[in-house]
Amino acid sequence: MCPIWRLLVLLSLLSLPSALHKQGLAKAHVDSKPALARIIAQGLMKHNAEGRIQNIRLMESLNASGQMAPGMVGWLISSMSLQQQQESSANVTNIQLDYGGIRMSFHKEWFSANISLEFDIDLRLSFNNKIIKIHVCMNLVMEFCLEKDEFGRRDLVIGSCCVEQSSIYTTVLTEDISPKMKHFLRHFRENLVKVTPHLVESQVCPLISEILRQLDVKLLKSLMEQAVAHKFNQL
Repeated sequence: MCPIWRLLVLLSLLSLPSALHKQGLAKAHVDSKPALARIIAQGLMKHNAEGRIQNIRLMESLNASGQMAPGMVGWLISSMSLQQQQESSANVTNIQLDYGGIRMSFHKEWFSANISLEFDIDLRLSFNNKIIKIHVCMNLVMEFCLEKDEFGRRDLVIGSCCVEQSSIYTTVLTEDISPKMKHFLRHFRENLVKVTPHLVESQVCPLISEILRQLDVKLLKSLMEQAVAHKFNQL
């Protein structure tokens, strides 16, 4: 065999482990997501979680909850006629639940799911024809555990399910806003932080609870053990 062909064969053999290693890493990345995270993601998609969030009646909730702060926000809303209030709207759009990024934590027979989501709010007030777009981000954490009854049988117990207050972030995307509207929006965003978490929780938490309750408890425990073992092997 001539020297040039020997060199080509040697290079191809040296590159083979690298190619196989890259394929292995890609497959490991796909398979590394805990099965429970995939089940939750598929269930949320099946039950149209994003559509449920989009149908939230945000403006009505802000008015009904009594969360409207005094000052500019309270003055603007209270000074509107009923017709003007009905002509105003705050619609939730562009919802993005991070299905592929659901993070699971496990400890013995306790586990939690951390889901990040973001969406836009299109705000339109009757005295201002311009639609103002506000972007909202947050993380929702739901906790579960398996508890034994007096006969030693395990049952799924739903723990807390809430948006992490520190994860909530709002920003105004619309430019060229008047100083008066900027003052209003500052108060409006403060009230969004108070109201939107509860609205999101009311839509997403029952869905996750329903998804997991449909699983056999023995299967659930097996999935938890697999996830813990997989995490331990990665250390």
